[in-house]
Order: sequence, then C-alpha cells, then structure tokens
Amino acid sequence: MSADRVKLSHEMLLAALGDSWPQAELSAAAELLSGGEGQFPSGIRSLPPDLVSAVQRERLLAGMLRATAQLGYREVSVQDVLDRAGVSRPTFYEHFENKEDCFLAAYDSAAARLRAQVEGAAEAGEGWRERLRLGLEQLLRFVGEAPDAAISLIVDARAACPPALARRDELLDLFSACLDSQVRAETPPGEPAPSAIAAAGIVGGIEALLYSRLNRGETEGLEGLLPSLMYFAVLPYEGHDAAGEELALAAG
Repeated sequence: MSADRVKLSHEMLLAALGDSWPQAELSAAAELLSGGEGQFPSGIRSLPPDLVSAVQRERLLAGMLRATAQLGYREVSVQDVLDRAGVSRPTFYEHFENKEDCFLAAYDSAAARLRAQVEGAAEAGEGWRERLRLGLEQLLRFVGEAPDAAISLIVDARAACPPALARRDELLDLFSACLDSQVRAETPPGEPAPSAIAAAGIVGGIEALLYSRLNRGETEGLEGLLPSLMYFAVLPYEGHDAAGEELALAAG
C-alpha cells in the first residue's frame, strides 16, 4: 500500500458516522479496511451498501485533506485524491461534482471536528480564561494529531476558492463571537464591556501564527505555544500583570 494512502481507524469512523450506524457495523468496516490495505475487498457483501458508500465518502474526504496538505489545493487533481483514498473515479463522481465540491465537503467535515473538540474541551473550564486555555490546548493538539485537516483549514482555505474563503471567515467569526461572549459574561457590573474587535484580533492573530507555522511544515511540538498564546489573549482584557500569570503558570 502507498505510504500516502489514508487509513480510517475505528475511532475515525465512529466520530464521522457514529450517529448514523451501529458501532458493531462500523467496527466490521474498520476491520475489513485494515485487512484490505485501506480498501474494501472486492465483491464485499457483508456490509450494508449504504454503509459502504458512506465509508467510501469518508475515505475520499480524508484523501482530499491528505492530497491538499501535501500538494496544495491548486495543484491537487481528482487523481491525486483517488490515489490517496484508494477509491475509483466512478465512486468519486457518485459523491462529488468536482474537486472543489470534494474540498468544500472535506473542509466542512474537518471544521466540524475541530469545533466539537475545542468546544468539548473548553466546557470543562471554570471562568473564561480557563475555558480559553483548555480550548487552545485542544486546538494545538488537533494540529498535531490531524495535520492534514489543520493544513487544509488554516493554510489552503485561503487560496482554494471563494466558498472556502467564506467558510474560513465564518469559522473565525464563530470563535471570535464565542470568546467575546465569554468575556462579556464575566465583566463586572458597571465596567465597560470589552470591544468585540479585541476578540476578532485575538482569534485572527492566533490563526495567523498557526498559518505561518503550518506553511513552513511545522505540525509537531506546537503545544509549547500555549503560554504565549494565552498571554496574547489575556493582555487586551486584563492587562500585563494578569497576562503574565499565564507565563508564570507555564513556568511552574
């Protein structure tokens, strides 16, 4: 099997399709994929056709993210996606109209995963700073664990196509609105509400830093950025002393 061929684990299938299919059938699908070098054995009859089709679609999405991360969106061809997904051309066109359609679907899937993971991590925090810290920690972990998705979301969406750029802006706006609402909810009565521009600047600055790192191929060890990112985020709201606490916290 090619080193570039995507592999869908049981966990990945469960996260993508668990709301629609029983876990036992997803486990069976993952086992068949692992025994077939990332592809279903030919003539497979043991899984429902609709499940096979859904898994094939997930493989195409993963293949698109892998090809985009390796080649850049503008250089990717449908054949590049097929090579990495291990799926036939007719199957591709059963699911997508063209390369752009596939990329947008892959972007939406990756963005939904990122949102769910960041929001899930942040929910465990008490106070906006702790929630932000946990959310950023998960964001950096996502980059390390899913670099294909991270590169597509942060780097290639800028240059892919106008709909992708609009989706990127929507994702950044969502994170900005979330941060702004969290800070406003804890602003003491009588104090002026923070400007929404602050949240947009923080989210945009973090995204710009990650863009720079990922554009240079740096996807590992980014967890070390957390203290500096927290300093950057806390500074406009609570000042230098409070922001410095984030650096001191990391220093132990």
